Amino acid sequence: MLFDDVARLAASGESETLEFKSTTGQLTRAGETLCAFLNARGGMVLIGVTPERKIHGQQVSDRTMQEISNVLQKIEPPPPVDVECIPVPDTDRQVVVIRAASPSDTRPFTFDGRPFQRIGTATSVMPQERYQQLLLNRMHDRSRWENAPSAFGLGDLDHEEILRTVRLGIEAGRLPESTVTDIGDILDRLGLRIRNRILNAAVVLFGKQFLPDYPQCQLRMARFKGIDKTEFLDNRQVNGNGFQLLREGMLFLERHLPVAGRIQPGLFERADSPLFPLTALREALVNAVCHRDYVYPGGAVSLAIYDDRLEIWSDGLLPSGLSVADLKRDHQSRPRNPLIADVFYKRGLVERWGRGTQKIVELCVKAGHPEPQFIEQAGAVGVRFLPSGYIAPHLVAHELTARQREILHRLAQRGPMPLREVRAAMENPPSDRTIQEDLAHLRRLRLIGSGGHGRGATYWLLDQNAAE
Repeated sequence: MLFDDVARLAASGESETLEFKSTTGQLTRAGETLCAFLNARGGMVLIGVTPERKIHGQQVSDRTMQEISNVLQKIEPPPPVDVECIPVPDTDRQVVVIRAASPSDTRPFTFDGRPFQRIGTATSVMPQERYQQLLLNRMHDRSRWENAPSAFGLGDLDHEEILRTVRLGIEAGRLPESTVTDIGDILDRLGLRIRNRILNAAVVLFGKQFLPDYPQCQLRMARFKGIDKTEFLDNRQVNGNGFQLLREGMLFLERHLPVAGRIQPGLFERADSPLFPLTALREALVNAVCHRDYVYPGGAVSLAIYDDRLEIWSDGLLPSGLSVADLKRDHQSRPRNPLIADVFYKRGLVERWGRGTQKIVELCVKAGHPEPQFIEQAGAVGVRFLPSGYIAPHLVAHELTARQREILHRLAQRGPMPLREVRAAMENPPSDRTIQEDLAHLRRLRLIGSGGHGRGATYWLLDQNAAE
């Protein structure tokens, strides 16, 4: 670090990650703040800078450095802290820069036996409840299932999928272009191999064979008839790595998801699109694969399509301190499987940590649907997608006849018309009775509206078409 860097930091002012101390006479308070930084996102303490942002430095001797070392030894566990002395130009003084990283698997830290936290520019003692939660998180991080070594070797992984991940990661700007093509080195860089041992996370992401050792790497898919599980129209179970399961799930959705048709002026055919935004559904599937609990061998990700809703479920509860209500607002990202989630992020399948569930809500609302419901019950977390405007979404996929599509096309072209004008606009009009039957059918599908009675009734294309 250069003095110009110190000057820029001083000019920026104190923050959640930066604090100034005039002299080493304030080392105790500096130690408390470093502890708080370690328990959050990390940060720096500049000694020799006043709270008013004036850089004056101080004399730094061997005794000064020993005093700093003694204070840092009061932080437990031993912290990842760097100390650097930056000369102040035209003086014999220096600014001491103490930089603290923030390793999530080592938190919480204590200083002189007490934990500290940083809120804004203030350092305070951390509440006991928060401290206990960080302790539990540390125990979980060190014993995570994804961290455990697997009996699998490099030959048991899909090398093409690994190389595809590197290519997509480089294209997304989330892996450096210098990333090597050696499979072992790639796994090392992704944190999926430790001391030449493949981790469970690598199998979840890139495995080729899952039975009998990894039965939980499974996606269960069903298209039920009606609104319960009494009868199904299609039922499948697929074992595969995370990216295979995502592809299979999206194919199943495209195959069975009802379509919402919209008649556009000047077009004879309907413009059809899936009932729910596919981007929102993909986000939900990615979340289910990344954040589920893989410990239970009988677990799986479940995808169910009913006549009145769509649900995606995965085993495992939400992290402690996070509620289903939090998923619809800004919240801290706490992935259950950070190694797995990080590879999905690097591949470009996750946009920003902690935003996935909010993105799902935003996409569905933008498409005209109610906000999806997030549910936690019976040891699992699910998201329920609900359609808007009609009870049975399978009706939207109803195959219209060419004559019915022509009626919609004419209404889109000319606007509201009585039956006689509809008949006159058609190329080969049938009887009035047949047209009335077609109009009644289109009304039941909520594609058109009507006003008036008998032969004087007028018909028009609804503004929201089949989405209503």
